[in-house]
Amino acid sequence: MTENPFFVPSALPYELPPFAEIREEHYAPAFERGMAEQLAEVEAIAGSADPPTFDNTVAALERSGKILHRVSTVFFNQASSDTNPAVQAIQKDVTPKLAQHSDAIHLNTRLFPRIKAISAGELDPEQKWLLERYVTDFVRAGAELGSADQERLRSLNEELSTLSTQFEQNLLADTNASAIVVEDAAELDGLSDDAIRAAAETAKSRGLEGKYVLTLVLPSGQPVLTELNNRELRERIHKASTERGLRDNAELVVRMARLRAERAALLGYASHAAYVVADQTAPGTEAVTEMLGKLTPAAVANAHREAGELRETAGFDIAAWDWSFYAEKVREARYAIDSRQMRPYFELNRVLRDGVFHAAGKLYGLSFSERSDLVGYHPDVRVFEVSDENGSPLGLFLGDFYARESKRGGAWMNSLVKQSDLEGTRPVVVNNLNIVKPPPGEPTLMTFDQVNTMFHEFGHALHGLFSAVQFPRFSGTAVPRDFVEYPSQVNEMWAVWPEVLANYARHHETGEPMPQDLVDRMLEAQKFNQGFETVEYLAATLLDWAWHTLDSEPGDDPEEFERRALREANVDLPLVPPRYRSTYFAHIWAGGYSAGYYSYIWSEILDADTVEWFKENGGLSRENGDTFRRELLSKGGSVDAMTAFRSFRGRDPRLEPLLERRGLL
Repeated sequence: MTENPFFVPSALPYELPPFAEIREEHYAPAFERGMAEQLAEVEAIAGSADPPTFDNTVAALERSGKILHRVSTVFFNQASSDTNPAVQAIQKDVTPKLAQHSDAIHLNTRLFPRIKAISAGELDPEQKWLLERYVTDFVRAGAELGSADQERLRSLNEELSTLSTQFEQNLLADTNASAIVVEDAAELDGLSDDAIRAAAETAKSRGLEGKYVLTLVLPSGQPVLTELNNRELRERIHKASTERGLRDNAELVVRMARLRAERAALLGYASHAAYVVADQTAPGTEAVTEMLGKLTPAAVANAHREAGELRETAGFDIAAWDWSFYAEKVREARYAIDSRQMRPYFELNRVLRDGVFHAAGKLYGLSFSERSDLVGYHPDVRVFEVSDENGSPLGLFLGDFYARESKRGGAWMNSLVKQSDLEGTRPVVVNNLNIVKPPPGEPTLMTFDQVNTMFHEFGHALHGLFSAVQFPRFSGTAVPRDFVEYPSQVNEMWAVWPEVLANYARHHETGEPMPQDLVDRMLEAQKFNQGFETVEYLAATLLDWAWHTLDSEPGDDPEEFERRALREANVDLPLVPPRYRSTYFAHIWAGGYSAGYYSYIWSEILDADTVEWFKENGGLSRENGDTFRRELLSKGGSVDAMTAFRSFRGRDPRLEPLLERRGLL
């Protein structure tokens, strides 16, 4: 075998992983050497005869594990974006080993006393904050538990990591298997011609020539339901979506909930939610519960009112699979707008270059140059070099926009290389979306929801690209979970900012701008269906909260637990299923959002208040962008998150802008 590319730093620009050289057989040896190397480094730190200092202990820990970091970032990106049976087998094997590895560091009986013994007197503010975070990290990882409890904790962590991987792999397989096969194109009446051709292309790629395949996205609601005239097909799609995971993931979610509750109790917390929130910006579980309680009644009332309008339009008692279809009819009637009218104005390349990149240029002075000489991890991945206004290099941005069977659902951002002054590294970040790929030679036409998602995920990318911190622990998006969505949500505002929208919303064939009356109607319709959208989100959030605030056994039937939880939270609306049901709720069982899905609405409070600030201060200007970058985006996790917000905004956030945005006032 050739030299393992993970054993040495990449020689490519910005240390971009050398994807052209990486083979699946490189992963296991790199993980093995990487863990062994870091444990040896940790042992040398813990066993040092020198008095503990910041540099020989905390900074040394920050420098440790280089091989492990290189292989982990590449491997887990592939496991999410382009997996296969070999990668899945490695993932099953290595995930519990990584849990053991983390415990071996955090539960090292000689290491934690050295960290606690370091004096903060001569440290600069970022060093002091890092020392404080290390103490917190180790305590939360069980460093102060007795030996018997630590052994139980190791067992819990190992099993939870195994179950989480199994959940993720089961869900991907079930989502692919649940795709809807359509025999006759007549059943697809209502879909655009390009969507029908894409469905035929998907079927062809699966060996189903002459048929049509509609793949599923991660949330309960499937975008095609807004357009399909065939009610029976809509029902098939809805049931396939909402029944995912019932066979393979039902037992897993119950087991994980029990194990998380036990681990929280072991660490001295009343629940897993209490454990999670203790290290977030929310002041406690009571504050989260109170916020959700304030939002729920008005949102449910709005959803009931909307349901009445839809029943009147349909002329019969609609079902859940009818909501999006008839909501679109009401939207068309009320605003004279049809989502199919808009798609020709949202071509992917134009949205990216003349929308997302254009806004970043106007606001932050950035420029983007596609680097066809640099290879991504999949042929669909595009690599862009990002430069500041003065031409100085900032980092690399990778765009992976298309859906495929080997990619998990949803949209997300990953860091492949973290910015760090300590390491002398610049950021390399990737955005993943799941847009259906059209047949070769045809344009990729997007819905406005997909446009919004592209702006959202690029907000995460900017958070990574603008990082200006000393230590890898604080780089980019390494902030509390209920803060991390805030900058990305703010970036969504530029999707509808007049100057930006006018620049990218142009017909893919003629280049003509979207007619102003259509723009006005699209913007006017932004608050439409907010009752539904808020309730489906809150239902998922409250479901997550119920699983992780357990004060008794959840029982063995997750469907019954789910029904009871939604009923007790007053969000059990048959017409509005949760955005994610338990058995395909990847965010909380496999994605790091356990007891944290509330983060989106918590962050939206900050987002709505910040959008108000931008509007009050002139909107899309370099001065505003520089302020937001300097005071917030560049800080990463190097300061307390809410301190950064107050430094930027000049005060605590207000709830009213969010309530107004969602029509809840």
